[in-house]
Amino acid sequence: MWLELRIIFNRLSSDSSVRVVVLSGAGPKAFTTGLDVQAASEDGPLAPSSSEDVARRATSLRRHISEFQDCISSVEKCEKPVICILHGHSLGLAIDLCTCADIRLCSSDVRFSVKEVDLGLAADIGTLSRLPKCVGSASWVKDVCLTARTFGAEEAHRVGLVSGVFEDKGRAVNAGLDLARVIASKSPVAVQGTKEILNFSRDRSVEDSECT
Repeated sequence: MWLELRIIFNRLSSDSSVRVVVLSGAGPKAFTTGLDVQAASEDGPLAPSSSEDVARRATSLRRHISEFQDCISSVEKCEKPVICILHGHSLGLAIDLCTCADIRLCSSDVRFSVKEVDLGLAADIGTLSRLPKCVGSASWVKDVCLTARTFGAEEAHRVGLVSGVFEDKGRAVNAGLDLARVIASKSPVAVQGTKEILNFSRDRSVEDSECT
């Protein structure tokens, strides 16, 4: 799925007929439910191997994680603004994906969690790098990442992870589409340029950003 995600967002990025991208989950109860630990441990790069030495296994796993990171980063690298609509269970990859988006909205029933420490892992697909830049409190980020606790829409809105909370998924999606229409009515050159400068400036000084 994540390999296809990169293909889709690369196409959306270069398609001149696309002005804004709205990303939402298809199911009624969840945006993402997190890693299937049992399945991952039985097959694929995370499955134990007795035939591969530690160094080769580490190299293979590093390549796998790097490709996974690149696929998720395609959302952030998309030239078009991306609006992410979250609802229900939004665990694990939901945080990775939504922190790549430009604007985040959610339904009132959303339940977020950075669950990796409960699995004996550090979140390695982007959450630990991007979440601190999406909210204004390093203390809060460490709180939710170190405890793996669940938090809801009100808390996400209070810390700035989302900019709007709506009664249910349908209303949240409609709000996202309305916002997309407003952005799409603007000059695409101005919109894409604004996104690029904002993203570039996030990690650099004012002086560096003004020279771009």
